[in-house]
Amino acid sequence: MKLMNSLPPAWRPRRLRRTSALRCLVRETSLAPADFIYPLFVTHSDTGPVLSMPGVARLDVPGCVRLAREAAEAGIPGVLLFGVPEHKDPAASGAADPSGPVALAASALKAQVPELAVITDVCLCSYTDHGHCGILAGDRIDNDATLPVLANMACAHAAAGADIVAPSGMMDHMVAAIRRHLDAQGFPEVAILSYSAKYASSFYGPFRHAADGAPKSGDRKTHQMDPANVREALREIEHDVQEGADMVMVKPALAYLDVISRVRTRMPEVPLVAYNVSGEYAMIKAAAEQGLADERDAALEVLTSIKRAGADSIITYHALEAAAWLQA
Repeated sequence: MKLMNSLPPAWRPRRLRRTSALRCLVRETSLAPADFIYPLFVTHSDTGPVLSMPGVARLDVPGCVRLAREAAEAGIPGVLLFGVPEHKDPAASGAADPSGPVALAASALKAQVPELAVITDVCLCSYTDHGHCGILAGDRIDNDATLPVLANMACAHAAAGADIVAPSGMMDHMVAAIRRHLDAQGFPEVAILSYSAKYASSFYGPFRHAADGAPKSGDRKTHQMDPANVREALREIEHDVQEGADMVMVKPALAYLDVISRVRTRMPEVPLVAYNVSGEYAMIKAAAEQGLADERDAALEVLTSIKRAGADSIITYHALEAAAWLQA
């Protein structure tokens, strides 16, 4: 009783936790379908479910349009397209093919779901037969030889109707090369979302199955960032913005909430996207299948944490499900 008498009379934080309505009134972070970007894997013929990512499939162009329309109707403002081509070679010659799956899907989406923002991934890993993100010189990636290939790929996507191109290979000066080429080819209005802080993470495995983009030998530690570093991420992001990036990304999200927060504090004016990657998605699916977690609660908690850390938009495979849960 003495303790109670010593406390200030206003110190009753539980007063605002008693009901759902009260908690809603004082909630600091809100989550909505408009916060999501929905990633889609598009191919010409090798369609079907991705076994390591329950609920995710490789889609042909009509299937991509169908899911994108569902996303738009659910209030999700954008999709991110990943191509799964039939042909691969050392030069990634299919990356800029105007009849490739991404170009065809982007064109179809702009014609049939025009209200949706179409973002395209610009990287070579799914287009090279060795699975690396750039052109090889011997056993190493030739950074500068890769840049024009990425620039041509970005322009092919822009010509097909992409609103935003998203270079993800972590090549030095990729943003500058793409910006110059887009402008020179008559696409100054196409924005760049740079995967500026992309870490060499263990959470990409299911994605590599879906996109058929795993390296045949070696790894990606020479160009993706060391998970131990955050100051380096800040330098990467500042450099990309100086080169012309309109938006920047931290990938993955869940293990890098501190990086998201640091970027938000350092550069509050720059639109910040976080990628809730395939391994993070698959963990929640696996836990739910084993009865170890409620999928809805766990997914929304994770997505809220990413938003709370400072992300403006979240790329997530849970986008359609999360939009339905939030609107229920």
